[in-house]
Amino acid sequence: MGDPIQDEVRKHQAESIQRELFGTRLGFVLAAVGSAVGLGNMWRFPYRASESGGAAFVLLYVALTLVVGIPLMLCEFSIGRRSRLSPVGAFKKEGGKAWSLVGFLGVLTGFLILSYYAVIAGWVVRYAIEGLLTGFAADPGAHFEMVSTGWVPVVYHLMFMAITTVIVMVGVEKGIERASLILMPVLFFIVLGLAVWAFTLPGSADGYAFYLTPSFEELLDPTTFAEAAGQAFFSLSLGMGAMLTFASYLSRHENLNREAATVAFSDFGVAFTAGLVVFPVIAALGLQSQVSSSTVGALFIALPGAFVEMGGLGRVVGVLFFFALTVGALTSALSLLEVVTASMIDEFRIRRRPAAIGAGIVIALVGLLPATNLDALGVMDRITEWFLAVGALLIAIFVGWRMKDPAQEMLDGASGFFAKVVPAVLFFVRFVMPPVIAYVVYYSTTGMIDTIRQTF
Repeated sequence: MGDPIQDEVRKHQAESIQRELFGTRLGFVLAAVGSAVGLGNMWRFPYRASESGGAAFVLLYVALTLVVGIPLMLCEFSIGRRSRLSPVGAFKKEGGKAWSLVGFLGVLTGFLILSYYAVIAGWVVRYAIEGLLTGFAADPGAHFEMVSTGWVPVVYHLMFMAITTVIVMVGVEKGIERASLILMPVLFFIVLGLAVWAFTLPGSADGYAFYLTPSFEELLDPTTFAEAAGQAFFSLSLGMGAMLTFASYLSRHENLNREAATVAFSDFGVAFTAGLVVFPVIAALGLQSQVSSSTVGALFIALPGAFVEMGGLGRVVGVLFFFALTVGALTSALSLLEVVTASMIDEFRIRRRPAAIGAGIVIALVGLLPATNLDALGVMDRITEWFLAVGALLIAIFVGWRMKDPAQEMLDGASGFFAKVVPAVLFFVRFVMPPVIAYVVYYSTTGMIDTIRQTF
C-alpha cells in the first residue's frame, strides 16, 4: 500500500498545477506557425532546394505537405488535445506504457534540435547586430569562420537560450502566445517586403527560373523525394512533439483540421517566399556555387557578401533579413523548449518556472558541444533528422492502428469541408503515410551513417 500522506500531497500538486490554455484561436495558430516557421524555412529550405533540384524539390515539398504533412500534423493535434498531456504522458495515456517511448523520442528530438539550433540562432543574432552597428564584413568567408569559432559563439548561444527560457517561464498565454502575436506578423511583413524588393533586381530572372521551373528528371529522383519529405518534417515541426504539446492547450471546440491546414500552408508560404528572396539575390550576383557548397554557404557567406556588394541599401536589406531570421529562430525555439518544459511539468509534477529554467540550462550546456565544434553540429543535425522520420512513422502507425477512435477527435469542432475530409485523412494515415515515411527513414538512416563516417 502507498503512503496516504504522500498520495494526498501528489493529489494536491496535481490539482494546483492546472493545464494552461491558449487565450485565443489566433494565438494558437500564430504560436503553431511560429513553431513551424524558423531557420528551417529561411535557412534550410533554400539550401535543400538548391542542392536537390530547385523547382522539382519545391513541387515535391508541396505535394508531400498535402499528402503527409497536414495529416501527420492533424495526428499530433488529435493526440495532444485528447490527452491534455505532453508527449510522454499523451502516448502512455492513449496507447499504454510501451507507447510512451514514442513520446520520449519526441522530447529527446526537440531537446537535441534546440541544443544546436540555438547555436545557429546565436550566429544569426550576431549578424543582425553587426549589420546594424558596423555593417557586414568585406570578407564574409573569413568573418563566418571567426563568428563560428572561439568563445564568442558560446556567449551568443547562451544569450539566445536565456531569452528563450525567460519567455517560456512566463507561460503559454502570457509568454508564448503573446510573443507570437507580436513577432509573427513582423516576420511575415519583412519577408514579403524583401521578396518584393528582390523582384526588382537585374538578373533575378535566372533565380526565378531555377526556383520555379521543375525538371521531370529531378521529380523522379528518389533522393529529391526523400529530401523534400525530410524537409517537410523538419519545417513543420513534426515528429518532435511540438504540435502535440501545443494542441494539449486547446479547447474542445477548436477545428483541428482547419488549424492543421492553416499552419501548414502558412509555413509553406514563408518558406516559399524566403526562396523568392534568396534565389533572385544569388542569381543576380552570380553566387550559385557558394550556395550549393555547404549548408551555411547561402546564409552566412553568400548573402552577406551580396549585401556588401549592394552598398548602403544592401546593409538595410541585410539587417532586415537577419532580423527576420532572428524572429523565426526565436518562435521555433520557444516551441522546442516548451516540449521539454511541459514534459517535466507533466511527468515530475513541478511548476513551470523551475521546469523551464532546468530544461533551458541543460539544453544550453549540451549546446556547448556544437557551439565549439561544427562537425558535431552537422552530426547532430543528421541524427535528429533520422529521429524526426522515425517519430513521424510511429505517430502515423499509432493514430492509424492503435489510438481509439481518432476520427471522433478529428471531428470534434470540425464542420463542413473539414469534417468531410476526415475519412480520407485516416485512409492516408493508415495506408499511404507509413510506406512513404518508411522510405524516408531508410534514406535518413543512410545519410546519417555516411555523415558519421565522414566526420569520424
